[in-house]
Amino acid sequence: MIQSDTARNVINFVLFQVGWFACVLYPGLGAVGLVVLIVAFHLAFISQARMAELQFIGAGVVIGGLLDGLWFNVGVMDNGVEGFQLTPIWILGLWAAFSTTLSHSLSWISAKPWLPFVCAPVAGPFAYWSASKMGAVELPDLTLSLAALAVGWLVVFPLLLFIRKTLYPELVQ
Repeated sequence: MIQSDTARNVINFVLFQVGWFACVLYPGLGAVGLVVLIVAFHLAFISQARMAELQFIGAGVVIGGLLDGLWFNVGVMDNGVEGFQLTPIWILGLWAAFSTTLSHSLSWISAKPWLPFVCAPVAGPFAYWSASKMGAVELPDLTLSLAALAVGWLVVFPLLLFIRKTLYPELVQ
């Protein structure tokens, strides 16, 4: 296990970025395989509470996957699939990689109770907009899509932090 908090946070940030770009640029099973390796490395060398963090990552994948599945099925996002669709596996990979950051490189966002409510509705939609510019997804009605994503992130991001704090207090630094 890596002992330095700074080193763990920097490595966590870099690994998340690698996972994000892999999933967005090459959406599919290969990118998800890379994310599985990233999460395994994270649990082996960065996490200080492996089982709790694995459970939290699972919660993040389920909650994020449900939200993004909703967005695909109501037309906020589009990936060219007709009819009802499940959240694409590469987006679940993104949620897994993102969930690793909440106890490490993004843990600072919990320092002030209001900060997640300010950052989430901006940073979350920005990530989706960036992914759309790279061709991973489409935002059919840009204004409506970004507004819906902002509201979703305004709910989901603080919810994930609340879950981490209440169910997995050993993950709070």
